[in-house]
Amino acid sequence: MVSFLIVLHIIVCILLIVAVLMQSSKGGGMAGMFGGGGSMGGVFGGRGAASFLAKLSLWLGVCFGITSLAIGLLSLKTGGRPKSLVQQAMERERTATSPASVLPTVPSKAGNPADLVPKGAPEKPIKK
Repeated sequence: MVSFLIVLHIIVCILLIVAVLMQSSKGGGMAGMFGGGGSMGGVFGGRGAASFLAKLSLWLGVCFGITSLAIGLLSLKTGGRPKSLVQQAMERERTATSPASVLPTVPSKAGNPADLVPKGAPEKPIKK
């Protein structure tokens, strides 16, 4: 349901952007660029295009608000606080096995420190 609302929300956003940009302003806007003065007047009447685009913008704005609220309310019901990608990655790291358990271990003879010295090494350090 949330996925459907998100898709609907994106469509409403795109239509709202187009409707706002098509409205003529003091500078003419995009409606003047695409011949909104002459061609739109024949379809919607002299002032009909501005009225139609204003009403379309209003209703698309209302739909935008409704879909925003619906997505927000439905996402609250999906299970607690939303988690960021960083938080999700940190939780995966905590639950994964530690590198120490994956690496091979070498048996050591901790009883005698002389066993840790490689064979052929000088017994006493050389002083300079």
